[in-house]
Amino acid sequence: MKNLLIIYLLFAGSIAFSNAQSYQEEEVTLSVENGNLGGIIMLPEGKKKQKVPVVMIIQGSGPTDKDGNSAGIPGKNNSLKMLAEALAEEGIASLRFDKRGMGLSQSAGKEEQNLSFDDFVADASQWFDYLAEQKRFTKVGIAGHSQGALIGLLVAQGKSASAYVSIAGASISIGETIMGQLRANPANPPAIIEEAKNIMDELQKGNKVSEIPPYFASLFRPSIQPFMSSWLKYNPQDEFKKLNIPSMIVNGTTDIQVSMDDANRLKAAKPDADLIIIDGMNHVLKDAPAERNANIATYSNPELPLNPDFKLVITSFFKEHLITTK
Repeated sequence: MKNLLIIYLLFAGSIAFSNAQSYQEEEVTLSVENGNLGGIIMLPEGKKKQKVPVVMIIQGSGPTDKDGNSAGIPGKNNSLKMLAEALAEEGIASLRFDKRGMGLSQSAGKEEQNLSFDDFVADASQWFDYLAEQKRFTKVGIAGHSQGALIGLLVAQGKSASAYVSIAGASISIGETIMGQLRANPANPPAIIEEAKNIMDELQKGNKVSEIPPYFASLFRPSIQPFMSSWLKYNPQDEFKKLNIPSMIVNGTTDIQVSMDDANRLKAAKPDADLIIIDGMNHVLKDAPAERNANIATYSNPELPLNPDFKLVITSFFKEHLITTK
């Protein structure tokens, strides 16, 4: 798969997927400074005593668990668990883990004011080291979804990762993203936009802003500012340029959170990366219409399978770079 810039329009009938369970799961734990991080390793059925490649799966922002489900949205979509199952069907193990304060990592939670974006990077880095040290795994790949794409990118730079995939990953800093959303809302007058920019500028410098207007309380509350400051310093395009391993960018045409512009900017930043655009796939990797309400409804439907074209391209990419001997 070399430098692909295409829209996948495959016939679903041409891909055969078994409904039988083809995996085994085991819970694993990492000890950190203030508790334990927990995750699930999924192994292909019958491979528990054999050496296999493994992919570390990193979820997106907010209260999102290892399976891709957000505590802020009713119901489940189980997208990342389904991704792990798709990899297992092709003989590839995976690790998906809960972030600090959630699920299996509940004991390692921090107060919001003490949490930084770099904590998530450091945690993912420790998980990578754990996988790399396991003799049962031959090679380690990284798949990051949404915010997890940036986390995975930062981890991959300093580790012995064999392949990396950005799934619905942003291409601009969180500061640019927020400012773009504020400017796009016609209800926000220029004075409000300028005020937000001034706050953002201070946070980017690492400064705290004590006086926050009520209308910005949820966005710039003092307790979230350390996390924002640590996140603002990263530009995904700049970080992607530093990566020197096989890489792929995957986005869907009906993703209402991350645009095709993001995919194209990442491709421009790293021209040797594969770019795959999946027709009709949304942010949670399911078939979905562009209409917002119907699109969001898929975020809460665990019965919907992954887009079949997505399953094909991501498993093919990791098979090529983690299994195939060149």
